Amino acid sequence: MSLLKDFKAFAVKGNVIDLAVAVIIGGAFSGIVKSLVDDVIMPVVGRIFGSLDFSNLYLPLAEVPADVAPTLAAVKAAGVPVLAYGSFVSVLINFTILAFIIFMMVRQVSKLTQALVKKEEEAPAAPAPTPEDVLLLREIRDALKQK
Repeated sequence: MSLLKDFKAFAVKGNVIDLAVAVIIGGAFSGIVKSLVDDVIMPVVGRIFGSLDFSNLYLPLAEVPADVAPTLAAVKAAGVPVLAYGSFVSVLINFTILAFIIFMMVRQVSKLTQALVKKEEEAPAAPAPTPEDVLLLREIRDALKQK
């Protein structure tokens, strides 16, 4: 029974819920970055390198039949093993962009956290309460002044 209680305590902690939300948002964000790379960046890079389509870059690992079109999809459909390094280049660019964006987000959160901590440190501290013995001595002093 204690294992179940421990798991329940772990699962309802804020960190686990935060992690689940981060994974979901990261998955959606990954789709955005993939589209950015595939639909915006790679065509520009391909154009710079002479209308090169990175998704079709491959190295056949066996003899390609003469009647097969020289595209990655056709070569794969013919059953020829290939090393599709063009796809790897696209995935590498996706990862680099995603890692950079996450780095920028963490950097901004860190700056915000440091600014909040600094602001708390600069705030004036509340004065310490007057000790009880000092209060009693003041009462005695005031009582003697009135006589």
